[in-house]
Amino acid sequence: MKERATVQTSLLGIAKKAKADKRYRFRNLYRELNEELLLDSWRLIRKDAAYGVDRVSAKEYEANLEENIHQLVERLKRKSYRARLVRRQYIPKGDGGQRPLGIPATEDKLLQLAVKRLLEAIYEQDFLPCSYGYRPRVGALEAVNQLTVQLQFGGYHHVVEADIKGFFDNLSHDWLMRMLAERLDDQAILRLIKKWLKAGVLDTNGKVLRPEGGTPQGGIISPILANVYLHYALDLWFAKVFQRSCSGSAFLHRYADDFVCGFGRAAEAQRFYKELEERLRKFGLELAKEKTRVIPFSRYRRGETSFDFLGFEFRWGHRPPRPSAPEAAHRTKEIAELNQTCSRVVQEESPPSIARTVPATQCQAPRVLQLLRSARQL
Repeated sequence: MKERATVQTSLLGIAKKAKADKRYRFRNLYRELNEELLLDSWRLIRKDAAYGVDRVSAKEYEANLEENIHQLVERLKRKSYRARLVRRQYIPKGDGGQRPLGIPATEDKLLQLAVKRLLEAIYEQDFLPCSYGYRPRVGALEAVNQLTVQLQFGGYHHVVEADIKGFFDNLSHDWLMRMLAERLDDQAILRLIKKWLKAGVLDTNGKVLRPEGGTPQGGIISPILANVYLHYALDLWFAKVFQRSCSGSAFLHRYADDFVCGFGRAAEAQRFYKELEERLRKFGLELAKEKTRVIPFSRYRRGETSFDFLGFEFRWGHRPPRPSAPEAAHRTKEIAELNQTCSRVVQEESPPSIARTVPATQCQAPRVLQLLRSARQL
């Protein structure tokens, strides 16, 4: 507990300094990679995660944890630490393709997590409210809820739905290091991050790939590096340059490399689309044409257009009639029963009315959604 309190105090001090001085460049972060931080970070490691090329599981590493961490810190002090190859694994995508994931070795995961916590202490003071993905205490549901509020009450009539083509594979290492140097004046920590970026990838066919750009999806450090990249390449540009040039209302709403922009004026939505292509090209990125478009989106054009964001469909529709008092009471009872069923599932009890008759793959999801929609009308 004492070690944890020391680590939290140190991270809080970094965060306070970053918040107080937005131009301050941190010089001694590398020395923060000590045994206390690594031991405290170990409790946050997923113990059931897949292992990397070293084939050492979290359970095996933990069997001699203190000694393993001591040896790691000694290698960091001697500057003899070497990042291992990243093991590639493919998972299916919704469009029928495959998404490559990079799985670091267990020790690399631990060190990446420690560095991630240091970077979060700094960049959480810099990231703009429009950024939702891969951040502490901010999630996909909040992103969806806030987008719903903006579209419903913000007076926006046109939407730019955008997606960056192969973002995690194509971000420029040179640009990323320049961006990190805006806040980090610590060559040791920058070299450490560069080692992870340049680490080879062991593909499923046994070949070793040497990436010239990108950061592996699946690496613990990758999400915050991606957010830093888009913070400078997109978020700040939109807030400080493009939004200020608009005569009508405008907003940016981003979750990782998926983002939506709303505009009050059609001309400004079209102008943003054109300038966005040029802006991303500067940083080695490209829009996915099939997933990027400008559409009218207004309460005055109900049902004409829709778009998807984080798996949710957004469209203007007609509000259903308010239920009568008996209907509302019946739906309230159904929702109460649903909550009880969910509680039993969480506690790993078999709900007798469902478990015996409904396969786990079905789970009556449409029924649950119908009840939740009904709850909003009460």
